[in-house]
Amino acid sequence: MDDTDFDTALIASALTLAGTDGWRSVSVAAAARAADLPLSRARVRFPGKAGILLGFGRMADELTLEDATDEGPVRDRLFDLLMRRFDALQAQRAGVLAVMRALPFDPCTAVLLACATRRSMRWMLEAAGGSSTGLTGELRVKGLVAVWLWAMRAWERDESEDLTGTMAALDTALSRAEQAAGWLTGRPAVKVDAETPKGEPTTE
Repeated sequence: MDDTDFDTALIASALTLAGTDGWRSVSVAAAARAADLPLSRARVRFPGKAGILLGFGRMADELTLEDATDEGPVRDRLFDLLMRRFDALQAQRAGVLAVMRALPFDPCTAVLLACATRRSMRWMLEAAGGSSTGLTGELRVKGLVAVWLWAMRAWERDESEDLTGTMAALDTALSRAEQAAGWLTGRPAVKVDAETPKGEPTTE
């Protein structure tokens, strides 16, 4: 078993345990035992539990970026990429939801994942053909993080098999971000008259 297969097996085991017992009850050792993996190698590959989440995030990014298209507007390509990323999360839905429930009680991990999410969104933006360099690029990344978090709240509630609710929320978030800030095109802000739906986060 090479390192990639090892990491995949341990991460899957950890998220499965999280889905049944909660994220706070998960440890690297417990995940390794559940997957029948050697503890010595688990210690080398994952010195701490946070490494499991960072590794899962990288795996999700890799799956998302595979066969990324170069065709179409940046906005459409972003929609496709972010839905691909949700598909990657969906494969470990119970575990990911358990992690989300635990984050308010684990500020250190929450900050770590916030930084990782920003890196991921920078990759998504660049893969879609948008620039993330300079001040304008940083604003685009910030806007895309807000779009992702809005859509994540919809995904958390979305129990449909085809993620219809998530797709609708993502489409709305991208449209509002683009209209309100012109962050993909660099155009000046345009006033949006429609009110943000109640109960959903804003992209500001």
